[in-house]
Amino acid sequence: MMAQYWSLKDKAGDCLLFYRMGDFFELFFDDAKAAAATLDIALTSRGEHGGEPVPMCGVPVHAAESYLARLIRAGHRVAIAEQVESPAEAKARGGSKALVARAIVRFVTAGTLTEEALLEGRSANRLAALAEVGSEGEVAIAAADISTGRFEVVAVRREAVDAELARLAPSELLVSEAAEAPVAGARQIVRRPVGEFASTAGQKRLEALFGVQTLDGFGSFSRGEIAAMGAIAAYLDHVGTGSAVFLQPPLSVSASDRMAIDAATRESLELVRTMAGARDGSLLATIDRTVTAAGARLLADDLASPLTDKGAILDRLDLVDSLARDALWRGELRATLRALPDAGRALGRLVAGRGGPRDLAQLRDALGGARLLREHLARRADLPPLLARLLPGLDGHGALVDELTRALIETPPVDAAQGGYIAEGYDHALDALRETARDGRKAIAVLEAGYRDRTGIASLKIRHNGVLGYHVEVPAKHADALMAPESGFTHRQTLAGVVRFNSADLHEAASRVTQAGVHALAAEAAHLETLTEQATERREAIAASCDVLARIDVAAALADHAMSHNWCRPDLADEPCLDVTGGRHPVVEAALAKSGERFVPNDVSLSEADRLWLVTGPNMGGKSTFLRQNALIVVLAQAGGFVPAATAKLGLVDRLFSRVGASDNLARGRSTFMVEMVETAAILAQATPQSFVILDEVGRGTSTYDGLALAWSVVEAVHEVNKCRCLFATHYHELTRLAETLNALSLHHVRAREWQGDLVLLHEVAEGPADRSYGLAVARLAGVPAGVVKRAEAVLAKLEAGREATGGLAAGLDDLPLFAATLAAAPVATTDALREALGAIDPDALAPREALDALYTLKRLLADEA
Repeated sequence: MMAQYWSLKDKAGDCLLFYRMGDFFELFFDDAKAAAATLDIALTSRGEHGGEPVPMCGVPVHAAESYLARLIRAGHRVAIAEQVESPAEAKARGGSKALVARAIVRFVTAGTLTEEALLEGRSANRLAALAEVGSEGEVAIAAADISTGRFEVVAVRREAVDAELARLAPSELLVSEAAEAPVAGARQIVRRPVGEFASTAGQKRLEALFGVQTLDGFGSFSRGEIAAMGAIAAYLDHVGTGSAVFLQPPLSVSASDRMAIDAATRESLELVRTMAGARDGSLLATIDRTVTAAGARLLADDLASPLTDKGAILDRLDLVDSLARDALWRGELRATLRALPDAGRALGRLVAGRGGPRDLAQLRDALGGARLLREHLARRADLPPLLARLLPGLDGHGALVDELTRALIETPPVDAAQGGYIAEGYDHALDALRETARDGRKAIAVLEAGYRDRTGIASLKIRHNGVLGYHVEVPAKHADALMAPESGFTHRQTLAGVVRFNSADLHEAASRVTQAGVHALAAEAAHLETLTEQATERREAIAASCDVLARIDVAAALADHAMSHNWCRPDLADEPCLDVTGGRHPVVEAALAKSGERFVPNDVSLSEADRLWLVTGPNMGGKSTFLRQNALIVVLAQAGGFVPAATAKLGLVDRLFSRVGASDNLARGRSTFMVEMVETAAILAQATPQSFVILDEVGRGTSTYDGLALAWSVVEAVHEVNKCRCLFATHYHELTRLAETLNALSLHHVRAREWQGDLVLLHEVAEGPADRSYGLAVARLAGVPAGVVKRAEAVLAKLEAGREATGGLAAGLDDLPLFAATLAAAPVATTDALREALGAIDPDALAPREALDALYTLKRLLADEA
């Protein structure tokens, strides 16, 4: 047995091995130690290996899914080794001491889950692969959610990889053994053989997967994109040990079709997860009123990927607007959708061979509901354009729905093993078998009554178990009467308190029941296989219908939330602007509403002539909230939803950047200030005139002079070079002097007042600079001891007196050269042509001839330098 175990463990690699032994999955050695610690179950030992006890733990097969879920959440991957023959087959093959054959039938990993118990219903579960082919500087990222079949691929520049991975948030990321893996971007990073990322092999693998001669029918893909998609196909074949998986034809996505949002910005704005990683408290959780799991998943995708195509955004807004204006229609739609099951994931389980009659019933109910919804909507004459285009996607399932309706009972069981899910009247032969079984059970009941009368034993019962089958059971004190040779009973088993017998007529009746039951189960299993095949043949059309239902659910949910929270439809402008009246932060407003408090709305008006607001004011005054709420308004608008404001107008944003709040990153060896500077550098390098940037207290993590100098220069760079819309909050009041030289910069502050020694924060944004910072008043509010505050007041008085005498921190800045002149005088970085050419070579992608040409090029560059 241990030889068999080690053979399987070698195939399992770094996965925990679930080794099937009877009714348990057993784990041994280090696997047992890791599983016992994660699952908090007993760690025992069994036998010896190398003179040491073998650590061992186990989980029951019937409850394995719940244990698997906990192991996967803890970051483990699991290989399932099942018995692939019965003990009788093993005995026939190799004699009485033959070991039952076992094989790994599946690898359970975070990115390849399909079971309902292992998945979070309202969140997508993606497997991603990252591939770089050649030296073009582009990286391809393929992502698949096999629980619903969605399969997409995107090519991005190397510096945009982290942002794209942050958007996709894959549960599992595949990278080549030879590649440098990103430090972040996935819950789990798995290294795979280099050969699985070869584009030629990947193309063949994909063509075989989709049963086509060429991929041209799906679109035009680069070598890198094919390599990434091929790596996913190879991994799915590996973890499924060759079994089918559900993948729709790949969809090529252009990064320019979506607003670029880097990982730091997503974390700062808490779009779909809070900084702590929880869904609750995020923008998504605050506005999610979807009534289907598929709708919730699509809403999360919309918020993570705001659009940059004006026409597509307007289509979504028109649909939300129509539903917002008609509360009765919206209510009817939501009531219909609420009753529909998650057909997308049911389809994924059926295609993967892990489905059952309950999944078929979910398809029946969802597609039947979609048909009724289609008929209801078709009667409306004023359908929005997007809805009119979507509706045909709900058609075409009538025959399948009718077949499933006739075939299945209303609520089939999850487990098909016990049968009983095929409806009466669907198969007359099956009905006859069931009738035979019922008649046999009635005959057994009659036998039981007759035995009682004949023996006079009122407590005599006919029972059934998996070992003896049907048998007669009597209390031990009455057993002697049935032991007599002429009694007609045959002794089978003696237990404490009861004795069990058989009889010829019981055996005959039981045989009829058993045979009829076995044949009935076989007939139901055959019907299940046929119905599953009929459903999976329409997988792409069913998946498309599920997508339509999800889009309608999202639009209705956004409309419902907008109407109940007084949100408005945003207007889209052709020029860069952001003009918001009465803007609010949706998450903060919801939190305040729970305690009965009111959120103070604020306006913003950014345009070409006034594109950079410098916002000053005290801590806790609402500067960061003001910055974030405007970023969230941009996200919501370009996701196709209403926004928390009285009115809103904006020009489309191509990139959104947020540098608000700071924390260190010890895992990457970065201090708080280093993180701040890295994020600021990314903004200055990537922001365009169509971008929107929010910056909060740049330079606060270092010395006062260094911090002010950096903040001053960053403001100038954003104004003069990036020329993007920007909200810049700061405590450096010296920066307000920039308004004299930067014509598109204006000064604003959050209002506060001191009343009888106490600070009153008004949370209102007004024009002009703040009169002071109120830092000591905030310290007093926070409970800093009065003596410390008093001492700080004395120190502050001295510092302010010195500032008046010397001009303070900004002394001497009046004659500072203009930023453009400083930029022109900056030393130009020298380039090393030989080093650059060498760095651009990808040895794994070069053919022999290309390698020789590259070598000649390098020799020529060396000669030129000499």
